[in-house]
Amino acid sequence: MKETTKEWLDFAGKDMIACERLVDDPSLTTIVAFHAQQTVEKCFKAFFEEKDLKVPRIHNLLRLYDTVSEFIDFPIDEDELEKLDEVYIETRYPVGAGMLPDGKPSLAVAREFFEFAVYVYQNALKVLGK
Repeated sequence: MKETTKEWLDFAGKDMIACERLVDDPSLTTIVAFHAQQTVEKCFKAFFEEKDLKVPRIHNLLRLYDTVSEFIDFPIDEDELEKLDEVYIETRYPVGAGMLPDGKPSLAVAREFFEFAVYVYQNALKVLGK
């Protein structure tokens, strides 16, 4: 694994740790959603780095995944990517913070996002660590 790939994964791991520490607090579900999105985004960008592709300055998980999907040998739930994309921008600003179409993420949804982020992170480590 390239050193710069490792750096992306290290940053993804820090976002995942933030999720883990906050995931049981119902008042912080938007923050969990944000860090889950960041975990997945940084994992995808690690694939860009490892494959010598220019790392784009975008945050859209579906667009990132579309470019690196051929290098990922584990299943990715694109519906989950779309849900994380829905909350990403809105978690960054106080007005309407973290609103899904049905409102603020519930504790169950925040945990779902966290579990998905863990799944992507652990599998990215396996694939890129070869």
